[in-house]
Amino acid sequence: MDSKTSDTEGSDEAFPFIPLKILVAGGFGVGKTTLVRSISEITPVTTEALITAASAKLDHLEGIEGKTTTTVAMDFGRISFPAQKLRLYLWGTPGQDRFWFMWDELALGAVGAVVLVDTRRLADSFAAVEYFLDRDLPFVVAVNEFDGSYSYTGPEIGEALDLRPGVPVVHCDARLARSVTDVLITVVKHSLAATGT
Repeated sequence: MDSKTSDTEGSDEAFPFIPLKILVAGGFGVGKTTLVRSISEITPVTTEALITAASAKLDHLEGIEGKTTTTVAMDFGRISFPAQKLRLYLWGTPGQDRFWFMWDELALGAVGAVVLVDTRRLADSFAAVEYFLDRDLPFVVAVNEFDGSYSYTGPEIGEALDLRPGVPVVHCDARLARSVTDVLITVVKHSLAATGT
């Protein structure tokens, strides 16, 4: 799948795109906003706010002490694949517990999801995994390879997260468009296989 980054060449008038909604979820500070920004062919919509002293006490900054902003509603981006006539609409969920009430709204109409994880704080991803398992929404676990983090194998991650057989685990660098593209291709393929389409 080759993505097209030109709005002119990738316009609806030029290609009859099939729209697919993909959620990007995971714990606080795992790189969801970075992932959406790195791949979006449009200027992404973000709802980041500065982390205040009060919110820092709630958001558990252990391991990510340098983080200064946080998503308070959602992130939104878009990427088109003209050869496949697909256009993916990416919706990043907020990671903090107090904003989880928004997840049901954001999940409406989604065909699949990415659960982005940081192996240094794997427990922060349990809630996202459970959310998609409970709703039978196909998802892929994407291990964001932060500098200095230990590189676990896919089976090790699957066992730690108690994933069902068949849930793909891939490794990525959320800062790199090519790496994120591979993750999104895996999500689409997994979703199509899970729904039998």
